[in-house]
Amino acid sequence: MIFEAARVLVPFVLAFVIGIGIAPVLTHQLYKYRAWKKKGGKERGMGDGNGTPLFNELHKEREVSTPRMGGIVVWAATLFTALIIMAFGILFGEPFVSFDFVSRSQTWLPLFALIVGAVVGLIDDVLEVTRSSGGLSLRWRLLVVAALGAFCGWWFYAKLGVSAVGIPFVGPFELGPFFIAFFVLVTLALYAGGIIDGIDGLAGGIFAIIFMSYAAIAFAQQQVSLAAFAASVSGALFAFLWFNIPPARFYLSETGSMALTVALAVVAFSTDVLGEGVGVAVLPIIALPLTVTVLTSFIQVFSKKVFKKKVFRIAPIHHHFEAIGWPAYKVTMRYWVITIIAGIFGLAIALLK
Repeated sequence: MIFEAARVLVPFVLAFVIGIGIAPVLTHQLYKYRAWKKKGGKERGMGDGNGTPLFNELHKEREVSTPRMGGIVVWAATLFTALIIMAFGILFGEPFVSFDFVSRSQTWLPLFALIVGAVVGLIDDVLEVTRSSGGLSLRWRLLVVAALGAFCGWWFYAKLGVSAVGIPFVGPFELGPFFIAFFVLVTLALYAGGIIDGIDGLAGGIFAIIFMSYAAIAFAQQQVSLAAFAASVSGALFAFLWFNIPPARFYLSETGSMALTVALAVVAFSTDVLGEGVGVAVLPIIALPLTVTVLTSFIQVFSKKVFKKKVFRIAPIHHHFEAIGWPAYKVTMRYWVITIIAGIFGLAIALLK
């Protein structure tokens, strides 16, 4: 048990160290090439075309002076961690072979999702900082996320024989072929929650806690390679957070948020029926800030469309707190606390089942 725990904790620390080493080099390049948005703020509101003057007032200047693409630190540190451990295992054998978490049965799919999300997100970020018209349209990004979710859902259904989701204290609930559609829905919902990347330090801390929570669930289910993968992502996120604490040196942006959300979807489903657990059912709890982000955005759009009035001054709700006078650091740290509590609660449910 002690050695198995070390197989999870060592990748966590290694990813953090690698991330700390990558970040200064990346920062230098991002500032050298002025890799920030050419035009700050948002021209359109959430589906209504009325604009977002309050958001622009709060964030417009920072958006045209702080680089994007900080998410490179996260996925690069995770991939380097996996490759370094694998290379040491090939060159020197044990004990490095035992620490290799690149496993066909557990981590090929989340690694694939992480890489695809990172590449597409990076394309969007590059276009964002090189064109005044911005990056990829929302429609194209949603199409990519949906396609990736459909592929991963099909893989679970056709290759791994998974067609159900675990319900706490009840057992598996059979979805049949609708499992693939459900996988796509969960992936899109997580991606929608990725817009929480809007305040210095907020998204990095939240995602780090979420991935560490799932590392604990996977470890408890004896999915050690999956736990090591989730832990390495968390360690890389803590390295990112070191440089993202106010004032942020860079933003997570699309290459980070897309990579993390699609990879999180795969990790959650991997800790579900496949691991004889309830990883998907506890996802709204463990990822509570993402859940609240999606819900408050939906409520705001619905209210404006139907009742012609806003519920929040700005949605998602973390920007509402800013608008009513909360300092950004207070919003961030309280969200961290909430995520820790939610993560522990979700972990407890997952362990009890």
